[in-house]
Amino acid sequence: MAGRELTVKRVVHASDEAVWAVLTDLEKAPETLRGVSRVEVLQGAGYAVGTRWRETRRLFGKEETQTLEVAECDPPHGTTVTSRASGVDYRSTFTLEPVDGGTLVTVCFGASHPDPNLLQRLTATLFGHVGAVVTTRLLGQDLADIAARAEATE
Repeated sequence: MAGRELTVKRVVHASDEAVWAVLTDLEKAPETLRGVSRVEVLQGAGYAVGTRWRETRRLFGKEETQTLEVAECDPPHGTTVTSRASGVDYRSTFTLEPVDGGTLVTVCFGASHPDPNLLQRLTATLFGHVGAVVTTRLLGQDLADIAARAEATE
């Protein structure tokens, strides 16, 4: 099944280095991102390709945990994080671009199912729009939280 991709952008009034430091600080993610309750690093030290961690978020009153991995890392310009859950491949790419007054942060989030069954295709068709709206809102909240922390450090 072809995947969906969502893009959310925000100007952060801080340098790309300050934004990068917040974005890649896994230990402080639960303090920075209001949706994240726990992070457990599984592999790697710091933040680099191959770093893996378990991230627990509260969604719709329920905690969900996913294992994430750094697939690409180009400090302080961008990073791509991947995960897989219930047969769905997720990919989040963050791009940091210096602009007047700060940094333009763009996150592109994609989800794809390589071999969906009929029920999964039907569910994607019926609930895809609602899922996109909710995911866009969550990505915007994450960017706002990252901005608040990065701006407070400069």
